[in-house]
Amino acid sequence: MSIRILNITKRFGNIEAVKDVNLEIRTGEFFTLLGPSGCGKTTLLRSIAGFNRPEKGEIYFENRRVDTVAAHKRGVGMVFQNYAVFPHLSVYSNVAYGLRARKVPSGDIKIKVQKALDMVRLRGFEDRYPNQLSGGQLQRVAIARALVIQPQVLLMDEPLSNLDAKLRVEMRSEIRDLQRGMKITTLYVTHDQEEALSVSDRIAVMNLGVIEQVGKPWEIYTTPSNRFVAGFIGSTNFFEGTIAYREGDLAHVQLGGIEMKVPVASVQKEKISFAIRPEAFKLVDQVSLAEKQNFVALIGKVRKIEYLGNFIKYELELANGMNLKITSYDVPPHLLKREGETLEVVYEPQRVLIYND
Repeated sequence: MSIRILNITKRFGNIEAVKDVNLEIRTGEFFTLLGPSGCGKTTLLRSIAGFNRPEKGEIYFENRRVDTVAAHKRGVGMVFQNYAVFPHLSVYSNVAYGLRARKVPSGDIKIKVQKALDMVRLRGFEDRYPNQLSGGQLQRVAIARALVIQPQVLLMDEPLSNLDAKLRVEMRSEIRDLQRGMKITTLYVTHDQEEALSVSDRIAVMNLGVIEQVGKPWEIYTTPSNRFVAGFIGSTNFFEGTIAYREGDLAHVQLGGIEMKVPVASVQKEKISFAIRPEAFKLVDQVSLAEKQNFVALIGKVRKIEYLGNFIKYELELANGMNLKITSYDVPPHLLKREGETLEVVYEPQRVLIYND
């Protein structure tokens, strides 16, 4: 079941929470709306579910227009951030609720509920009540309740935000496996970049009610379309400088006494803003002599170190006072630096992301 969103605008008073949004979600796709709190992603999701009525635009499931259809007639399964299970009902009754509301025969209800509980690994929990369940189990009940009605579309609004970090990782993997197994079109809302990158077929990054970029996870991360996306997805270093001169394929940029190089083909103006991901830097001692010819070197003083086992995070202070974030992988013990020591790093100009917005 594909979803088409055409020019959707939703206002609350004078505030445009969603501004003229257009999206197409493919059949069977796991599609994520990602953005900071207040960016409009939940408002858009609730408009698709039928809980909000947009002031403008149209929403289609395949060729069927649904923005004028009541929420309970859209064929949507919804999983909420706060689980929204009924505290006075057992697990069985919570999952069966939607079927009973649709007047499904009792014999069919039992079969469907057991199948849904099997999918979320809760067989044997039928008679328990919500106060007897963990957070992860409550979320499984909510997912089973959404799936048992066999929806055409599954909508999930920050479903893991109330779980601890370890359980979030486990549950997101389970949700992805379920979605793949059922091949159900899923629209997922989160503010967690790692979560979005790990589960999504494609991602739409939202900010202030608009879509900044749509793409596959690696496209969003490696080629962010603008400064906002680059800064929101992962960590990055931003630079602003003036082009001193061009030489071959590179432009030499002055940044308060430091010179850096960027690809000249991307540069249109003398003033330039650009970004480099922390992992794009390498320790100079880890680069071969042949490789060094293609790299640009920077030297700084180590201000902060985070040792995280398989990788290290450094914060360097450059000669112009700028702080530089570095992430280095597989660093042998003899190359580790201490705070206050000098560290030389290198980067390839081709790893530079240029933004003049």
